[in-house]
Amino acid sequence: MKMNDLTALSLSIGILSGVATFLCVGPTAGLFLIWAATIAWAAYFFLGANDAAVKSVITCGAFGVAMAWITAVLIASVAGSGAFSLLASLAVMVSVIVLCLAAFIPQLAAIPASVLGYSATFAYLLQTPDKLSHDVLLSISWDNPLLIVTASLAIGTGFGVASVIFKGKILEFANKK
Repeated sequence: MKMNDLTALSLSIGILSGVATFLCVGPTAGLFLIWAATIAWAAYFFLGANDAAVKSVITCGAFGVAMAWITAVLIASVAGSGAFSLLASLAVMVSVIVLCLAAFIPQLAAIPASVLGYSATFAYLLQTPDKLSHDVLLSISWDNPLLIVTASLAIGTGFGVASVIFKGKILEFANKK
């Protein structure tokens, strides 16, 4: 009986998920965020698991990170003000409108990938203590979401590509006569 695509892909993704986890909590701990990488990995498949998907996830994901970073710098500037909630909401509203309108540019047309980058950035900033500050946002350090979230999205996209290639190798091996 021949192995089917779904079984091979499941094995590939499962094995590579173990590799990604080992790297994230082991030898490359702190160099990428596993959750951001898996978001990009899923987006790669959602957008078609092809060369165009690679370009969209990385380009639009990085654009979303940049838009969130700009928004975060603005939000950090008004922290502690009496109108913080209103000003933060307005900053997010305007930046999301710009993020979506940027889809008129063909290279930024994958709005879901841009939103994933934007959301991953705010997840990092709001769930990790002391990250939503000018000290972090304006630093040239791996704490800066421009670096760590963008790198994590690129790594996750790479794992997506690798899982398709590995699926092919698994099928080739399993279905030899």
